[in-house]
Amino acid sequence: MIIQPVVNIAEICARKGVQNVVLSPGSRCAPLTIAFARHPDLTVRTVSDERAAAFIALGMALTTGKPTVLVCTSGTAALNYAPAVAEAYFQQVPLLVLTADRPPEWIDQLDGQTIRQQNIYGRHIKQSYTFPADFAHPDAAWFSARIVSEALNEAVAFPAGPVHINVPLREPFYPAPGENIVFDKEVKVIAEEEQHFDLAQTQVLKLQQQIQKYKRILVVAGQDKYNAQLLQSLQQFIEATGAVLVGDIISNVHALPEAVRYQDAFLSSPDDDMLAQLQPDLLLTFGKSIISKSLKLYLRKYKPLAHWHVQPAGAVADTFQALTKIIRCTPQSFFVNIPGSTKTEAAFAGAWTSMNARAKDFLTAYTSETTYSELHVVARVLAQLPQQSNLHLANSMSVRYANIVALQPTQAVHVYANRGTSGIDGSTSTAVGCALTSPGITTLLTGDLAFFYDRNGLWHNYLPPNLRIVLLNNHAGGIFRLLDGPKQQPELAPYFETKQALNAGNTARDFDMAYHAVHSLEELEQALPAFFAPAAGAGILEIFTDSEANAAAFAAYKQAVQDAMSK
Repeated sequence: MIIQPVVNIAEICARKGVQNVVLSPGSRCAPLTIAFARHPDLTVRTVSDERAAAFIALGMALTTGKPTVLVCTSGTAALNYAPAVAEAYFQQVPLLVLTADRPPEWIDQLDGQTIRQQNIYGRHIKQSYTFPADFAHPDAAWFSARIVSEALNEAVAFPAGPVHINVPLREPFYPAPGENIVFDKEVKVIAEEEQHFDLAQTQVLKLQQQIQKYKRILVVAGQDKYNAQLLQSLQQFIEATGAVLVGDIISNVHALPEAVRYQDAFLSSPDDDMLAQLQPDLLLTFGKSIISKSLKLYLRKYKPLAHWHVQPAGAVADTFQALTKIIRCTPQSFFVNIPGSTKTEAAFAGAWTSMNARAKDFLTAYTSETTYSELHVVARVLAQLPQQSNLHLANSMSVRYANIVALQPTQAVHVYANRGTSGIDGSTSTAVGCALTSPGITTLLTGDLAFFYDRNGLWHNYLPPNLRIVLLNNHAGGIFRLLDGPKQQPELAPYFETKQALNAGNTARDFDMAYHAVHSLEELEQALPAFFAPAAGAGILEIFTDSEANAAAFAAYKQAVQDAMSK
Protein backbone atom coordinates (compact mmCIF):
# COMPACT_ATOMS: atom_id res chain seq x y z
CA MET A 1 0.00 0.00 0.00
CA ILE A 2 1.31 3.46 -0.95
CA ILE A 3 1.05 5.91 1.93
CA GLN A 4 -1.32 8.81 1.28
CA PRO A 5 1.19 11.66 1.75
CA VAL A 6 3.27 10.23 -1.11
CA VAL A 7 0.17 10.01 -3.33
CA ASN A 8 -0.60 13.61 -2.41
CA ILE A 9 2.69 14.84 -3.89
CA ALA A 10 1.24 14.27 -7.37
CA GLU A 11 -2.02 15.97 -6.43
CA ILE A 12 -0.26 19.06 -5.02
CA CYS A 13 1.89 19.31 -8.15
CA ALA A 14 -1.17 19.18 -10.40
CA ARG A 15 -3.04 21.73 -8.26
CA LYS A 16 -0.08 24.12 -8.47
CA GLY A 17 0.11 24.11 -12.26
CA VAL A 18 2.68 21.42 -13.01
CA GLN A 19 2.01 19.87 -16.41
CA ASN A 20 5.00 17.66 -17.22
CA VAL A 21 6.68 14.86 -15.27
CA VAL A 22 9.77 12.91 -16.38
CA LEU A 23 10.36 9.57 -14.66
CA SER A 24 13.27 7.16 -14.77
CA PRO A 25 12.60 3.50 -13.94
CA GLY A 26 13.42 2.11 -10.50
CA SER A 27 11.97 0.13 -7.63
CA ARG A 28 12.56 2.44 -4.66
CA CYS A 29 10.75 5.24 -6.52
CA ALA A 30 7.76 3.02 -7.40
CA PRO A 31 5.31 4.79 -5.04
CA LEU A 32 6.14 8.13 -6.67
CA THR A 33 6.04 6.66 -10.17
CA ILE A 34 2.62 5.10 -9.64
CA ALA A 35 1.17 8.25 -8.08
CA PHE A 36 2.28 10.45 -10.96
CA ALA A 37 1.46 7.90 -13.68
CA ARG A 38 -2.12 7.51 -12.41
CA HIS A 39 -2.85 11.20 -12.01
CA PRO A 40 -5.30 12.29 -14.74
CA ASP A 41 -4.06 15.87 -15.05
CA LEU A 42 -0.34 15.25 -15.59
CA THR A 43 1.63 14.34 -18.73
CA VAL A 44 4.12 11.68 -17.67
CA ARG A 45 7.02 10.35 -19.72
CA THR A 46 9.70 7.76 -18.93
CA VAL A 47 13.35 8.29 -19.90
CA SER A 48 15.73 5.58 -18.73
CA ASP A 49 18.97 7.60 -18.67
CA GLU A 50 18.68 9.97 -15.72
CA ARG A 51 21.15 12.50 -17.14
CA ALA A 52 19.18 12.72 -20.39
CA ALA A 53 15.89 12.73 -18.45
CA ALA A 54 16.96 15.75 -16.42
CA PHE A 55 18.00 17.76 -19.48
CA ILE A 56 14.77 16.84 -21.26
CA ALA A 57 12.90 18.17 -18.20
CA LEU A 58 15.06 21.31 -18.39
CA GLY A 59 14.04 21.83 -22.03
CA MET A 60 10.37 21.45 -21.10
CA ALA A 61 10.64 24.01 -18.30
CA LEU A 62 12.54 26.43 -20.55
CA THR A 63 9.73 26.32 -23.09
CA THR A 64 6.70 26.32 -20.79
CA GLY A 65 8.07 28.53 -18.00
CA LYS A 66 6.52 26.09 -15.50
CA PRO A 67 8.30 23.61 -13.20
CA THR A 68 8.91 20.17 -14.64
CA VAL A 69 8.98 17.33 -12.09
CA LEU A 70 11.80 14.76 -12.14
CA VAL A 71 11.53 11.41 -10.34
CA CYS A 72 14.32 8.86 -9.91
CA THR A 73 15.24 5.93 -7.69
CA SER A 74 17.88 5.94 -4.96
CA GLY A 75 21.66 5.83 -5.32
CA THR A 76 23.69 7.15 -8.22
CA ALA A 77 20.53 7.87 -10.21
CA ALA A 78 20.25 11.09 -8.21
CA LEU A 79 23.85 12.04 -9.04
CA ASN A 80 23.11 11.69 -12.74
CA TYR A 81 20.66 14.58 -12.41
CA ALA A 82 23.47 16.88 -11.23
CA PRO A 83 24.61 18.38 -14.58
CA ALA A 84 21.09 19.46 -15.51
CA VAL A 85 20.39 20.68 -11.97
CA ALA A 86 23.48 22.91 -12.16
CA GLU A 87 22.45 24.20 -15.59
CA ALA A 88 18.94 24.93 -14.30
CA TYR A 89 20.38 26.76 -11.29
CA PHE A 90 22.60 29.11 -13.30
CA GLN A 91 20.10 29.53 -16.14
CA GLN A 92 17.27 30.11 -13.62
CA VAL A 93 14.91 27.38 -14.81
CA PRO A 94 12.30 25.85 -12.44
CA LEU A 95 12.59 22.11 -11.73
CA LEU A 96 11.22 19.97 -8.89
CA VAL A 97 13.62 17.08 -8.32
CA LEU A 98 12.21 14.12 -6.36
CA THR A 99 14.76 11.47 -5.39
CA ALA A 100 13.62 8.26 -3.71
CA ASP A 101 15.87 7.16 -0.83
CA ARG A 102 16.39 4.53 1.83
CA PRO A 103 15.05 5.34 5.32
CA PRO A 104 17.64 7.29 7.35
CA GLU A 105 18.64 4.39 9.59
CA TRP A 106 19.93 2.46 6.55
CA ILE A 107 22.28 5.13 5.25
CA ASP A 108 25.97 4.08 5.49
CA GLN A 109 24.99 0.51 6.41
CA LEU A 110 26.21 -1.11 3.16
CA ASP A 111 22.65 -1.56 1.96
CA GLY A 112 22.33 -1.74 -1.81
CA GLN A 113 21.84 1.32 -3.99
CA THR A 114 22.35 3.66 -1.04
CA ILE A 115 24.37 6.86 -0.97
CA ARG A 116 24.16 10.11 1.03
CA GLN A 117 21.34 11.92 -0.75
CA GLN A 118 20.41 14.72 1.62
CA ASN A 119 21.69 18.03 0.17
CA ILE A 120 23.22 16.01 -2.67
CA TYR A 121 23.28 19.00 -5.05
CA GLY A 122 25.14 21.25 -2.64
CA ARG A 123 25.05 24.90 -3.61
CA HIS A 124 23.69 24.21 -7.10
CA ILE A 125 20.10 24.06 -5.87
CA LYS A 126 17.81 26.78 -4.57
CA GLN A 127 16.58 24.69 -1.65
CA SER A 128 16.70 21.08 -0.45
CA TYR A 129 14.00 19.38 1.63
CA THR A 130 13.67 15.96 3.28
CA PHE A 131 10.30 14.25 3.19
CA PRO A 132 9.19 12.49 6.41
CA ALA A 133 10.02 8.79 6.58
CA ASP A 134 7.26 8.01 9.08
CA PHE A 135 3.73 9.29 9.57
CA ALA A 136 2.75 8.02 13.01
CA HIS A 137 2.01 11.56 14.16
CA PRO A 138 -0.59 13.59 12.19
CA ASP A 139 1.78 16.56 12.02
CA ALA A 140 3.98 14.55 9.64
CA ALA A 141 1.26 14.57 6.97
CA TRP A 142 0.79 18.33 7.43
CA PHE A 143 4.56 18.81 7.16
CA SER A 144 4.87 16.68 4.02
CA ALA A 145 2.17 18.62 2.17
CA ARG A 146 3.63 21.90 3.35
CA ILE A 147 7.12 21.26 1.99
CA VAL A 148 5.80 20.23 -1.45
CA SER A 149 4.00 23.58 -1.73
CA GLU A 150 7.04 25.41 -0.39
CA ALA A 151 9.32 23.66 -2.89
CA LEU A 152 7.14 24.55 -5.87
CA ASN A 153 6.76 28.14 -4.67
CA GLU A 154 10.52 28.40 -4.32
CA ALA A 155 11.12 26.91 -7.79
CA VAL A 156 9.22 29.74 -9.51
CA ALA A 157 10.14 32.62 -7.16
CA PHE A 158 12.58 34.99 -8.85
CA PRO A 159 15.20 33.97 -9.73
CA ALA A 160 13.58 30.66 -10.67
CA GLY A 161 15.57 27.47 -10.31
CA PRO A 162 15.70 23.84 -9.24
CA VAL A 163 14.53 22.58 -5.83
CA HIS A 164 15.05 19.11 -4.38
CA ILE A 165 12.93 16.89 -2.15
CA ASN A 166 14.60 13.70 -0.94
CA VAL A 167 11.90 11.11 -0.22
CA PRO A 168 12.81 8.19 2.09
CA LEU A 169 10.51 5.26 1.37
CA ARG A 170 9.90 1.98 3.19
CA GLU A 171 8.61 -1.24 1.71
CA PRO A 172 6.10 -2.23 0.45
CA PHE A 173 6.52 -0.01 -2.59
CA TYR A 174 3.60 -1.30 -4.66
CA PRO A 175 -0.16 -1.36 -4.12
CA ALA A 176 -1.84 -4.76 -4.02
CA PRO A 177 -3.17 -6.05 -7.37
CA GLY A 178 -6.38 -4.21 -8.22
CA GLU A 179 -5.90 -1.69 -5.41
CA ASN A 180 -6.87 1.85 -6.35
CA ILE A 181 -5.06 4.92 -5.13
CA VAL A 182 -7.12 7.98 -4.28
CA PHE A 183 -5.92 11.54 -4.72
CA ASP A 184 -6.86 13.60 -1.67
CA LYS A 185 -8.90 16.57 -2.91
CA GLU A 186 -8.66 18.18 0.53
CA VAL A 187 -4.87 18.13 0.57
CA LYS A 188 -3.22 21.29 1.86
CA VAL A 189 -1.94 23.59 -0.91
CA ILE A 190 -0.15 26.89 -0.24
CA ALA A 191 -0.45 29.49 -3.00
CA GLU A 192 1.92 32.40 -3.42
CA GLU A 193 1.03 35.57 -5.28
CA GLU A 194 3.40 36.50 -8.08
CA GLN A 195 5.68 39.46 -7.42
CA HIS A 196 5.86 42.17 -10.09
CA PHE A 197 9.03 44.01 -8.98
CA ASP A 198 7.95 47.40 -10.31
CA LEU A 199 9.84 50.58 -9.49
CA ALA A 200 8.29 52.92 -6.94
CA GLN A 201 7.58 56.44 -8.14
CA THR A 202 10.26 57.86 -5.83
CA GLN A 203 12.81 55.50 -7.42
CA VAL A 204 11.67 56.50 -10.91
CA LEU A 205 12.21 60.20 -10.18
CA LYS A 206 15.63 59.58 -8.63
CA LEU A 207 16.86 57.40 -11.50
CA GLN A 208 15.50 59.82 -14.11
CA GLN A 209 17.61 62.55 -12.50
CA GLN A 210 20.71 60.36 -12.26
CA ILE A 211 20.58 59.14 -15.85
CA GLN A 212 20.63 62.74 -17.11
CA LYS A 213 24.37 62.87 -16.32
CA TYR A 214 25.19 60.34 -19.03
CA LYS A 215 25.21 61.04 -22.74
CA ARG A 216 26.76 57.83 -24.09
CA ILE A 217 24.37 55.07 -23.01
CA LEU A 218 24.96 51.45 -23.99
CA VAL A 219 22.43 48.72 -23.19
CA VAL A 220 23.76 45.13 -23.20
CA ALA A 221 21.22 42.31 -23.11
CA GLY A 222 22.31 39.01 -21.57
CA GLN A 223 20.77 35.61 -22.18
CA ASP A 224 17.01 35.69 -21.80
CA LYS A 225 13.87 34.07 -23.18
CA TYR A 226 11.94 35.78 -25.92
CA ASN A 227 9.64 38.35 -24.29
CA ALA A 228 7.47 40.46 -26.60
CA GLN A 229 6.55 42.98 -23.88
CA LEU A 230 10.19 43.49 -22.92
CA LEU A 231 11.15 44.02 -26.57
CA GLN A 232 8.45 46.67 -26.87
CA SER A 233 9.76 48.41 -23.74
CA LEU A 234 13.33 48.28 -25.05
CA GLN A 235 12.29 49.77 -28.37
CA GLN A 236 10.48 52.61 -26.61
CA PHE A 237 13.58 53.31 -24.49
CA ILE A 238 15.88 53.32 -27.52
CA GLU A 239 13.58 55.61 -29.49
CA ALA A 240 13.22 57.99 -26.54
CA THR A 241 16.89 58.16 -25.55
CA GLY A 242 18.87 57.21 -28.65
CA ALA A 243 20.73 54.63 -26.57
CA VAL A 244 22.58 51.78 -28.24
CA LEU A 245 21.35 48.20 -27.70
CA VAL A 246 23.75 45.25 -28.08
CA GLY A 247 22.63 41.63 -27.79
CA ASP A 248 24.11 38.18 -28.41
CA ILE A 249 21.97 35.70 -30.31
CA ILE A 250 20.91 34.09 -27.00
CA SER A 251 19.50 37.40 -25.71
CA ASN A 252 16.54 37.11 -28.14
CA VAL A 253 16.61 40.82 -28.99
CA HIS A 254 17.29 40.14 -32.68
CA ALA A 255 13.66 41.01 -33.47
CA LEU A 256 14.51 44.69 -32.89
CA PRO A 257 15.94 46.26 -36.07
CA GLU A 258 17.93 48.73 -33.95
CA ALA A 259 19.83 46.01 -32.07
CA VAL A 260 23.56 45.73 -32.69
CA ARG A 261 24.20 42.03 -33.44
CA TYR A 262 27.65 41.91 -35.10
CA GLN A 263 29.74 43.05 -32.14
CA ASP A 264 31.85 39.88 -32.35
CA ALA A 265 33.12 41.08 -35.72
CA PHE A 266 34.00 44.71 -35.16
CA LEU A 267 35.02 44.71 -31.47
CA SER A 268 37.96 42.44 -32.32
CA SER A 269 39.44 45.25 -34.41
CA PRO A 270 42.94 46.45 -33.39
CA ASP A 271 41.96 50.05 -34.27
CA ASP A 272 42.14 51.79 -30.87
CA ASP A 273 40.86 55.11 -32.21
CA MET A 274 37.74 53.46 -33.57
CA LEU A 275 37.17 51.45 -30.40
CA ALA A 276 37.51 54.56 -28.23
CA GLN A 277 34.59 56.16 -30.10
CA LEU A 278 32.39 53.29 -28.90
CA GLN A 279 33.19 53.68 -25.18
CA PRO A 280 30.02 54.32 -23.13
CA ASP A 281 29.81 56.48 -20.04
CA LEU A 282 26.75 54.52 -18.76
CA LEU A 283 26.40 50.78 -19.27
CA LEU A 284 22.93 49.31 -18.64
CA THR A 285 22.71 45.51 -18.45
CA PHE A 286 20.03 42.90 -17.81
CA GLY A 287 19.68 39.17 -18.32
CA LYS A 288 22.23 36.45 -17.74
CA SER A 289 25.39 35.35 -19.55
CA ILE A 290 27.16 36.88 -22.55
CA ILE A 291 28.70 34.73 -25.31
CA SER A 292 30.81 37.35 -27.04
CA LYS A 293 34.35 37.29 -25.70
CA SER A 294 35.10 40.36 -27.81
CA LEU A 295 32.34 42.31 -26.05
CA LYS A 296 33.46 41.21 -22.58
CA LEU A 297 37.10 42.08 -23.23
CA TYR A 298 36.14 45.39 -24.81
CA LEU A 299 34.04 46.58 -21.87
CA ARG A 300 36.68 45.46 -19.37
CA LYS A 301 39.25 47.59 -21.20
CA TYR A 302 37.04 50.54 -22.20
CA LYS A 303 35.18 50.76 -18.91
CA PRO A 304 32.10 52.98 -18.52
CA LEU A 305 31.92 55.65 -15.83
CA ALA A 306 28.96 53.78 -14.36
CA HIS A 307 27.42 50.33 -14.82
CA TRP A 308 23.82 49.74 -13.70
CA HIS A 309 22.49 46.19 -13.71
CA VAL A 310 18.71 45.70 -13.68
CA GLN A 311 17.52 42.52 -11.93
CA PRO A 312 14.57 41.93 -9.59
CA ALA A 313 16.36 39.68 -7.07
CA GLY A 314 19.25 37.26 -6.59
CA ALA A 315 23.03 37.46 -6.90
CA VAL A 316 24.47 39.84 -9.50
CA ALA A 317 27.73 39.17 -11.35
CA ASP A 318 30.29 41.92 -12.04
CA THR A 319 31.11 40.50 -15.50
CA PHE A 320 32.74 43.67 -16.85
CA GLN A 321 34.49 44.67 -13.60
CA ALA A 322 32.63 47.98 -13.71
CA LEU A 323 29.43 47.43 -11.68
CA THR A 324 28.35 50.50 -9.68
CA LYS A 325 24.60 50.08 -9.10
CA ILE A 326 22.06 47.24 -8.84
CA ILE A 327 18.48 48.23 -9.63
CA ARG A 328 15.90 45.84 -8.18
CA CYS A 329 13.05 45.76 -10.66
CA THR A 330 12.11 43.99 -13.86
CA PRO A 331 13.90 45.20 -17.00
CA GLN A 332 10.50 46.01 -18.48
CA SER A 333 9.63 48.29 -15.55
CA PHE A 334 12.99 50.05 -15.85
CA PHE A 335 12.91 50.69 -19.60
CA VAL A 336 9.29 51.91 -19.53
CA ASN A 337 9.78 54.35 -16.66
CA ILE A 338 13.32 55.74 -16.84
CA PRO A 339 13.83 57.48 -20.21
CA GLY A 340 12.69 60.89 -19.01
CA SER A 341 14.32 63.55 -21.20
CA THR A 342 17.80 62.04 -21.42
CA LYS A 343 19.40 61.85 -24.86
CA THR A 344 22.40 59.87 -26.07
CA GLU A 345 25.00 61.70 -28.17
CA ALA A 346 24.26 61.20 -31.85
CA ALA A 347 27.95 60.68 -32.61
CA PHE A 348 28.20 57.82 -30.09
CA ALA A 349 25.09 56.03 -31.39
CA GLY A 350 26.18 56.72 -34.95
CA ALA A 351 29.58 55.11 -34.37
CA TRP A 352 27.97 51.90 -33.13
CA THR A 353 25.40 51.88 -35.93
CA SER A 354 28.05 52.50 -38.57
CA MET A 355 30.34 49.71 -37.32
CA ASN A 356 27.42 47.29 -37.06
CA ALA A 357 26.40 48.08 -40.65
CA ARG A 358 29.97 47.62 -41.90
CA ALA A 359 30.23 44.30 -40.09
CA LYS A 360 26.91 43.15 -41.53
CA ASP A 361 27.99 44.03 -45.08
CA PHE A 362 31.28 42.24 -44.58
CA LEU A 363 29.70 39.07 -43.12
CA THR A 364 26.99 38.96 -45.77
CA ALA A 365 29.60 39.09 -48.51
CA TYR A 366 32.06 36.79 -46.74
CA THR A 367 29.60 34.02 -45.90
CA SER A 368 28.16 34.19 -49.43
CA GLU A 369 31.48 32.98 -50.81
CA THR A 370 31.75 29.34 -51.89
CA THR A 371 34.26 28.37 -49.24
CA TYR A 372 33.13 25.13 -47.61
CA SER A 373 33.71 25.66 -43.90
CA GLU A 374 31.60 25.48 -40.76
CA LEU A 375 31.12 29.26 -40.60
CA HIS A 376 29.76 29.37 -44.16
CA VAL A 377 27.57 26.34 -43.50
CA VAL A 378 26.07 27.84 -40.33
CA ALA A 379 25.25 31.07 -42.18
CA ARG A 380 23.22 29.13 -44.74
CA VAL A 381 21.45 27.01 -42.12
CA LEU A 382 20.44 30.01 -40.00
CA ALA A 383 19.13 31.84 -43.06
CA GLN A 384 16.80 28.91 -43.83
CA LEU A 385 15.32 28.44 -40.34
CA PRO A 386 11.51 28.18 -40.47
CA GLN A 387 9.42 31.03 -39.14
CA GLN A 388 7.79 30.56 -35.71
CA SER A 389 10.43 28.01 -34.74
CA ASN A 390 12.95 27.35 -31.97
CA LEU A 391 16.73 27.23 -32.28
CA HIS A 392 18.82 25.35 -29.72
CA LEU A 393 22.55 26.01 -29.84
CA ALA A 394 24.93 23.40 -28.46
CA ASN A 395 28.06 24.56 -26.72
CA SER A 396 31.59 24.67 -28.11
CA MET A 397 31.78 26.18 -31.64
CA SER A 398 28.10 25.84 -32.61
CA VAL A 399 26.90 28.66 -30.38
CA ARG A 400 29.92 30.82 -31.31
CA TYR A 401 29.39 30.44 -35.06
CA ALA A 402 25.72 31.31 -34.65
CA ASN A 403 26.58 34.39 -32.61
CA ILE A 404 28.94 35.61 -35.32
CA VAL A 405 26.39 35.07 -38.10
CA ALA A 406 23.36 36.34 -36.08
CA LEU A 407 19.65 36.29 -36.85
CA GLN A 408 17.76 39.01 -38.70
CA PRO A 409 14.81 41.09 -37.39
CA THR A 410 12.47 39.37 -39.86
CA GLN A 411 13.21 35.91 -38.41
CA ALA A 412 10.60 34.80 -35.86
CA VAL A 413 12.92 32.35 -34.11
CA HIS A 414 13.25 31.82 -30.35
CA VAL A 415 16.80 30.96 -29.27
CA TYR A 416 17.91 28.68 -26.44
CA ALA A 417 21.31 27.46 -25.27
CA ASN A 418 22.66 25.79 -22.14
CA ARG A 419 24.85 28.75 -21.21
CA GLY A 420 24.30 28.46 -17.48
CA THR A 421 27.24 26.07 -17.20
CA SER A 422 28.13 26.00 -20.93
CA GLY A 423 28.73 22.24 -21.02
CA ILE A 424 28.29 20.02 -24.07
CA ASP A 425 26.38 17.45 -22.01
CA GLY A 426 22.62 17.59 -22.44
CA SER A 427 22.38 19.76 -25.56
CA THR A 428 20.38 17.17 -27.52
CA SER A 429 18.19 16.26 -24.54
CA THR A 430 17.34 19.90 -23.83
CA ALA A 431 16.30 20.40 -27.45
CA VAL A 432 14.14 17.26 -27.26
CA GLY A 433 12.38 18.64 -24.16
CA CYS A 434 11.72 21.90 -25.98
CA ALA A 435 10.34 20.09 -29.05
CA LEU A 436 8.04 17.97 -26.86
CA THR A 437 6.42 21.09 -25.41
CA SER A 438 6.41 23.40 -28.44
CA PRO A 439 4.28 23.26 -31.60
CA GLY A 440 6.92 24.81 -33.86
CA ILE A 441 9.93 23.14 -35.44
CA THR A 442 12.83 22.93 -32.99
CA THR A 443 16.27 22.94 -34.59
CA LEU A 444 19.38 21.86 -32.71
CA LEU A 445 22.69 23.13 -34.11
CA THR A 446 25.37 20.90 -32.61
CA GLY A 447 28.87 19.52 -33.07
CA ASP A 448 29.86 15.88 -33.25
CA LEU A 449 31.27 15.55 -29.71
CA ALA A 450 28.22 17.18 -28.12
CA PHE A 451 25.89 15.05 -30.25
CA PHE A 452 27.49 11.66 -29.63
CA TYR A 453 28.00 12.50 -25.95
CA ASP A 454 24.23 12.88 -25.54
CA ARG A 455 22.72 10.27 -27.87
CA ASN A 456 20.63 8.94 -24.99
CA GLY A 457 18.55 12.09 -25.31
CA LEU A 458 16.92 10.24 -28.23
CA TRP A 459 16.58 6.92 -26.38
CA HIS A 460 12.93 6.91 -25.32
CA ASN A 461 9.47 6.45 -26.80
CA TYR A 462 8.56 10.10 -27.35
CA LEU A 463 10.72 11.31 -30.25
CA PRO A 464 8.99 14.54 -31.37
CA PRO A 465 8.32 14.86 -35.12
CA ASN A 466 9.16 18.59 -35.00
CA LEU A 467 12.80 17.94 -33.98
CA ARG A 468 15.55 18.78 -36.49
CA ILE A 469 19.23 18.18 -35.68
CA VAL A 470 21.91 19.92 -37.74
CA LEU A 471 25.14 18.11 -36.92
CA LEU A 472 28.52 19.66 -37.75
CA ASN A 473 30.78 16.60 -37.90
CA ASN A 474 34.47 17.33 -38.29
CA HIS A 475 35.36 14.08 -36.46
CA ALA A 476 37.02 16.01 -33.62
CA GLY A 477 36.60 18.62 -30.91
CA GLY A 478 37.36 21.31 -33.46
CA ILE A 479 37.32 24.23 -31.02
CA PHE A 480 40.70 23.18 -29.62
CA ARG A 481 42.31 23.74 -33.02
CA LEU A 482 41.06 27.34 -32.86
CA LEU A 483 42.42 28.14 -29.38
CA ASP A 484 45.98 29.47 -29.12
CA GLY A 485 46.89 27.26 -26.16
CA PRO A 486 45.99 23.72 -27.30
CA LYS A 487 46.60 24.26 -31.02
CA GLN A 488 50.29 24.88 -30.34
CA GLN A 489 50.77 21.64 -28.39
CA PRO A 490 51.94 18.26 -29.79
CA GLU A 491 49.14 16.64 -27.75
CA LEU A 492 46.45 18.50 -29.74
CA ALA A 493 45.08 15.65 -31.86
CA PRO A 494 45.04 12.71 -29.43
CA TYR A 495 44.29 14.47 -26.14
CA PHE A 496 42.37 17.67 -26.89
CA GLU A 497 40.57 17.11 -30.19
CA THR A 498 39.90 13.45 -29.32
CA LYS A 499 39.33 12.42 -32.92
CA GLN A 500 36.47 10.02 -33.62
CA ALA A 501 35.29 8.29 -36.78
CA LEU A 502 31.56 8.08 -36.06
CA ASN A 503 28.73 9.35 -38.20
CA ALA A 504 25.06 9.73 -37.28
CA GLY A 505 23.68 7.30 -39.83
CA ASN A 506 23.35 4.47 -37.33
CA THR A 507 21.81 6.79 -34.75
CA ALA A 508 19.20 7.91 -37.26
CA ARG A 509 18.35 4.29 -38.08
CA ASP A 510 18.21 3.33 -34.39
CA PHE A 511 15.62 6.01 -33.67
CA ASP A 512 13.79 5.97 -37.02
CA MET A 513 14.83 9.50 -38.00
CA ALA A 514 15.25 10.88 -41.50
CA TYR A 515 18.92 11.21 -42.40
CA HIS A 516 20.73 13.53 -44.82
CA ALA A 517 24.51 13.51 -45.33
CA VAL A 518 26.13 16.65 -46.76
CA HIS A 519 29.68 17.11 -48.09
CA SER A 520 29.42 20.39 -50.02
CA LEU A 521 27.54 23.68 -50.13
CA GLU A 522 25.62 22.46 -53.17
CA GLU A 523 24.41 19.38 -51.31
CA LEU A 524 23.48 21.55 -48.33
CA GLU A 525 21.37 23.92 -50.43
CA GLN A 526 19.57 20.96 -51.94
CA ALA A 527 18.93 19.26 -48.60
CA LEU A 528 17.69 22.18 -46.50
CA PRO A 529 14.16 22.70 -47.96
CA ALA A 530 13.17 19.04 -47.56
CA PHE A 531 14.86 18.84 -44.14
CA PHE A 532 12.89 21.80 -42.76
CA ALA A 533 9.58 20.86 -44.38
CA PRO A 534 6.88 20.72 -41.66
CA ALA A 535 5.79 17.19 -42.62
CA ALA A 536 9.33 15.78 -42.91
CA GLY A 537 9.38 14.41 -39.36
CA ALA A 538 12.31 14.16 -36.98
CA GLY A 539 15.58 14.23 -38.85
CA ILE A 540 19.36 14.59 -38.74
CA LEU A 541 21.23 16.71 -41.27
CA GLU A 542 24.89 15.69 -40.91
CA ILE A 543 27.36 18.13 -42.46
CA PHE A 544 30.85 16.67 -42.84
CA THR A 545 33.84 19.01 -42.77
CA ASP A 546 37.55 18.75 -42.02
CA SER A 547 38.86 20.01 -38.68
CA GLU A 548 42.15 21.36 -40.08
CA ALA A 549 40.39 23.04 -42.99
CA ASN A 550 37.91 24.64 -40.58
CA ALA A 551 40.76 25.98 -38.47
CA ALA A 552 42.43 27.49 -41.52
CA ALA A 553 39.13 28.96 -42.73
CA PHE A 554 38.38 30.48 -39.33
CA ALA A 555 41.86 32.00 -39.11
CA ALA A 556 41.30 33.50 -42.56
CA TYR A 557 37.94 34.88 -41.40
CA LYS A 558 39.49 36.52 -38.33
CA GLN A 559 42.17 38.18 -40.43
CA ALA A 560 39.67 39.28 -43.06
CA VAL A 561 37.26 40.80 -40.53
CA GLN A 562 40.08 42.66 -38.77
CA ASP A 563 41.24 44.08 -42.09
CA ALA A 564 37.69 45.06 -43.06
CA MET A 565 36.88 46.72 -39.73
CA SER A 566 40.17 48.64 -39.61
CA LYS A 567 39.76 50.42 -42.96
